[in-house]
Amino acid sequence: MIKQVEIELPAFPRGFHLITDFVMQAVDLREVKTGLLHVFIKHTSAAVMINENYDPSVRVDLESAFNDIVRENQPYYTHVLEGSDDMPAHIKASMIGSDITIPITDEKLNLGTWQGIYLCEFRNHGGRRKLVLTLYC
Repeated sequence: MIKQVEIELPAFPRGFHLITDFVMQAVDLREVKTGLLHVFIKHTSAAVMINENYDPSVRVDLESAFNDIVRENQPYYTHVLEGSDDMPAHIKASMIGSDITIPITDEKLNLGTWQGIYLCEFRNHGGRRKLVLTLYC
């Protein structure tokens, strides 16, 4: 069986944000003994990933590292009409990706102890982001 729902997240500021609770509120894992949850973001300047869900300093350090790796206002950028944060946002989103797949075991996401689902918001004002959640069971 396949179930699918689209959700819209609230607008988040630029940075890395735990969204595991938003995803879990949108899917019903009751009676799913074995399955997969696919999470797809419908945007090109934000991404989804799995990473540390406990220490918030990880999210701060990720933001700093990505800003150092992919800098704004580079002279070789030609896609500049939407602001200095836009082209770097597309590059960062391409580096991380637009989807993740998580195993489901005994009615729970089978994540590691310290893992959570992140929205990686790369725009200063990205707005509300849409996710497509597809449950395979």
